[in-house]
Amino acid sequence: MPEIGEIRKAAELGGRNTEQYIWHACQGCGKERWVTYRVRERRPRHLRCLSCVKTVSRGGINNWWKGGRKVNTAGYIEIFLFPDDFFYPMAKKDNYVQEHRLVMAKYLNRCLLSWEVVHHKNGIKDDNRIENLQLLPSRKYHIADNLQKSRIAMLEIKIEKQAKEIRLLKWQIKLPLEEAIKFERKDKGD
Repeated sequence: MPEIGEIRKAAELGGRNTEQYIWHACQGCGKERWVTYRVRERRPRHLRCLSCVKTVSRGGINNWWKGGRKVNTAGYIEIFLFPDDFFYPMAKKDNYVQEHRLVMAKYLNRCLLSWEVVHHKNGIKDDNRIENLQLLPSRKYHIADNLQKSRIAMLEIKIEKQAKEIRLLKWQIKLPLEEAIKFERKDKGD
């Protein structure tokens, strides 16, 4: 077993290239392995093993980290959750959970069940204030609620259209009446 810091050429280790390797311990877990040695910088090329890099590369340490917040294709905001988070069981495979579900779960102080639906009252998908959210027991209620709201909106449009028609009819009735009164006045005056 080599000692930590021992440097060997690739040919000595069974390689074909001309690089040098150093026996190095991972900074994260301490696992020892051969790593490419950067001669000019006098240090190993990789300070951590691949499994430690994957765990460290998330969050603020990673240069590409944007705060763990993104908008999905449906227009909902998603939040990244780490495995040690209390609400992590709600996350999908990619460790993201929809923000409106997370807000409701934090308000209730429990994880939401997969069939529970969080509904936006005003229909705006990125308005995740608790006053705007409503917890529904299943998708069936969510669909019924959306159908009811769309039916109400359609009826309101119909009412507005009929009110315009009534105003138009009243105007059309009033206009000939005024003309008739003017005609009668002309007959009496002559």
